[in-house]
Amino acid sequence: MTVLEDGTSEQLSTNQKGAIAEAMISAEAAKAGLLVSRPLQDARYDLVFDTGQSLLRVQCKSGSFDRQAGVIRVNLESCWHSPGGYVRKRYLSGEVDLFGVYCAALDRCYLIDSKRLQGRRAIYLRVSRPRNSQRACVNLASDFTFDGAIAQLGERVTGSHEVAGSSPASSTSTVPNVVGANRFRNHFGWYMEQAAAGEVFQITRHGKPFVWLTPAELRLDADC
Repeated sequence: MTVLEDGTSEQLSTNQKGAIAEAMISAEAAKAGLLVSRPLQDARYDLVFDTGQSLLRVQCKSGSFDRQAGVIRVNLESCWHSPGGYVRKRYLSGEVDLFGVYCAALDRCYLIDSKRLQGRRAIYLRVSRPRNSQRACVNLASDFTFDGAIAQLGERVTGSHEVAGSSPASSTSTVPNVVGANRFRNHFGWYMEQAAAGEVFQITRHGKPFVWLTPAELRLDADC
């Protein structure tokens, strides 16, 4: 049996790699204190994470490591054979909440919010920093570690509850996404595009609300 550079065996099928990824992601979630469930019927997601405050649908993926480029490639399409031929389908808004990624070469799991991946075919998680020191539009794998992602999920849920209770009823019905200042700075261009499309973000600094990023037509203060 030959072991490939990405840490998997060339004899493993796509389904086998997917099953391994699902098992490893489930184990990582259990270590993080989450309750893990599986749908009884075919669904667009593989697992359900119970955070104690919400249920999150998770699609599991096996990441392929390119050692020379220093990136983990994650295919975001679902593929299957049909009577009409080979079918590829991207994940759309509302189908999944998170993508769980297992990279066999690094024996690491990652967790990515699906909102940043809607309609995309793939994402590259960079293990090492770019040689040209580029920061914008770079997805560092270290930003998507399981512990960090779970902490951000808790922060986002708590922050959303606090905002919902303190904002005037007339200000906005949009639930904001809570984002740390470092992540916002590193992915500034992406967040600008999402805000222009209608998303609302609360940027935190040292764990406390700092600034808001909203669409131009949305007023958070009814008196402004």
